[in-house]
Amino acid sequence: MATSTISAAPLARRTTIALKLLMAATGLFFVLYVLLHMYGNLKVLAGPEAFDTYAHHLRTFGEPMLPYGGLLWIFRILLIGSLIGHAYAAFTLWSRAGSARRTKYAALKTAASATWMRWGGVALLIFVTWHLIHFTILKPVVNTAGPDAAAIKASPYAMVVASFQLWWMVLIYLLALAALGLHLAHGVFSAQQTLGYTQTPKARARAKGIGHVVAALVVVGFAIPPLAILFGLVK
Repeated sequence: MATSTISAAPLARRTTIALKLLMAATGLFFVLYVLLHMYGNLKVLAGPEAFDTYAHHLRTFGEPMLPYGGLLWIFRILLIGSLIGHAYAAFTLWSRAGSARRTKYAALKTAASATWMRWGGVALLIFVTWHLIHFTILKPVVNTAGPDAAAIKASPYAMVVASFQLWWMVLIYLLALAALGLHLAHGVFSAQQTLGYTQTPKARARAKGIGHVVAALVVVGFAIPPLAILFGLVK
């Protein structure tokens, strides 16, 4: 019985390390995707021709090696797989952390951080589902302002502008961005910690700084297009 307990401990530690590495790798892939997506969204500031051309090239990139829209589907599949892996690792680790022994202060601090990351992650998952419905599955139905369904289907620029002329649509996205920013600030730091880049106080401070910079960049970059549209700077 004692031998079984002793042998189980290293296995549990190895499993925990593997889960942390899975969480870090999938999280960093998500950060890469978010930064690329943000870059594409900012092209709406250049006008309808620039944005529609960009959207078209995303679907034809890699032809004829890839089918029409092939690159987008590759990214979607990788993103969905990463989200599933990230969520699985996160909830498993949180469950283990909750049953571990800690001092009262550490327990309260860890519980608060874990609670925010857990529910922030759930909020982001709900938003991603809404985002797919909004811009992919039911876009002519959801986007009710501005041009008709045919115009929205023909022009991604028209669809984006029609969406963010609605104040409540902008509000949804700003709330999601707030959750995303807080999640990224902590998540980018945690990924660096998992990969061993926070061994000294200076490295730890640098890792926290990188997390805050990435979070601020993403939040501001994503917020500019909807706010510019809402206030009539982009039409």
